Amino acid sequence: MASVDDIRRIVALDHGLASLGTLRADGSVHMSVVNAGVIDHPTDGTPAVAFVARPATRKLANLRERPQATLLWRAGWAWVAAEGLVEVLHDEPAVLRRIYSASGGGEHDDWAEYDRVMAAEGRVAAIMRPTRIYLNP
Repeated sequence: MASVDDIRRIVALDHGLASLGTLRADGSVHMSVVNAGVIDHPTDGTPAVAFVARPATRKLANLRERPQATLLWRAGWAWVAAEGLVEVLHDEPAVLRRIYSASGGGEHDDWAEYDRVMAAEGRVAAIMRPTRIYLNP
């Protein structure tokens, strides 16, 4: 059975680059590309997948109206997907840092500057507790 460990393995192979599917109002799928990884959920410490989003994006508008999403990471022919409901968290610098590191960014050269830019741009954390994970190893 697939798990968040499978997500971590694929994230490490291609810098956390993932395809994100959200739902439009008409039920069709909107696709975008994000850097996403596995973090401990900030409220209870359970494994969750997360990415950082700019405020004026279609993906974020979709998630606020219909929080269901699918993330798919791939490296070569190996891939892993996670489905679930997404929470959007505002003004969470420590969470944004954890997402950056978990999404293949590692350690930032200047966390204070990173925090400043994220705040100035209004970036938010999007966090999903996967209800389904599946893969092609």
